[in-house]
Amino acid sequence: MTAALFAADPLLSGGIGFSIVLVVVVKVVLAFVFLMIAVMLMVWFERKVIAGMQNRVGPNKAGPFGLLQTLADGIKLFFKEDLLPERADRFVFKLAPYLSLVPAFLVFTVIPIGGDFSKTSAHPGQISMWGHWTLFQLADPPIGILFVLAMSSVAVYGIMLAGWASGSKYPLLGSVRASAQMVSYEAALGMSVAAVLLVSRTLSTVGIVAKQDQVGTWNIVSTLVVPFVIFVIAATAELNRPPFDLVEAEQELVGGFNTEYASLRFALFFLAEFMNTVTMSAIIVTLFLGGPQPPFRFLHNLPGPGWLWGIVWFFAKLFVFLYMYVWFRATLPRFRYDQLMDLGWKVLIPVSFGWLLLLIVNRVVTSIGWSRAGRLGAMLSAVLVIMLGYALLARALRVSAVRRSEEGTMY
Repeated sequence: MTAALFAADPLLSGGIGFSIVLVVVVKVVLAFVFLMIAVMLMVWFERKVIAGMQNRVGPNKAGPFGLLQTLADGIKLFFKEDLLPERADRFVFKLAPYLSLVPAFLVFTVIPIGGDFSKTSAHPGQISMWGHWTLFQLADPPIGILFVLAMSSVAVYGIMLAGWASGSKYPLLGSVRASAQMVSYEAALGMSVAAVLLVSRTLSTVGIVAKQDQVGTWNIVSTLVVPFVIFVIAATAELNRPPFDLVEAEQELVGGFNTEYASLRFALFFLAEFMNTVTMSAIIVTLFLGGPQPPFRFLHNLPGPGWLWGIVWFFAKLFVFLYMYVWFRATLPRFRYDQLMDLGWKVLIPVSFGWLLLLIVNRVVTSIGWSRAGRLGAMLSAVLVIMLGYALLARALRVSAVRRSEEGTMY
């Protein structure tokens, strides 16, 4: 099984007819509807879980168990009066919410959410719709992971432009924080993804999932856990989720970048935030935990269609990470901004770069057939180089801090 098998959706391998267009339209509608429902349930779930942790009731009036509370809030925001600040850039102010929302949806389109990826499957990762075999996702471009990284970078422009176009100082400060935070954590996130690509040897999301089944080990094990931890931390910062929600720190910046927004435009930012949480959790499951694959190989033989069990396993893993983000919000205090920058630049980037170097050295010496002693020596040499580099970095930071202290400036 190679990545070449997943270079394109088999649905598009022949001519394009009415039934094929219908399949694509149905997949688009299903993806959109799923994300809308997922956001509604995620908001309810977060409020309910945090209420339980704080010995409160949480939403319980709108619908059974309060399940319709998010829908009620959305309807309320839809009918509220819209605001357009006098000093705002009107076009950019109106455009910014969509620049946050659209990338969140596009990222989800390349995530395989089901399918049977076992070696015994005649059509790995595919389902049959109206006589056509198609992937259990909207699209699988050969550069799927690069597309994910590009969309995650585009999303920050929505926050940046929202703060800048508001014509107010507090939203502008929130947007500047957003750009600095994105730059600080995008590098560490990218290098943790590079570690996955190194062991998977493909940029296709379907190929990454299939490779994990082929080798019999999830990427969280193949990359030795560290890239997974770095990705989770960096992704939390990219999402502006607690404890990294400095972009909209209400104690300091009123409401952050969206202070001047109201009605439907505010709802779009709110929707994008929770949609990004769902999509980023799906990316973590795909990159590190085998996507729709079961946790153990013998579970491939459960009765019933394999693609259906793939959906079950995918959403079970997704639920774990959604709960993790709620747990973070309920328990972790917000970082100071200097702590946020220090963690990104002084910890995550050096560690992710050093770990990627170790994985590269291991892959190179293994591919050229070195003995076990030679591989061990090469790894030890790489570790010494990394430790020396980090020691020099730490010394440079200490010297810089001493000089600033002597000059009477605040570190």
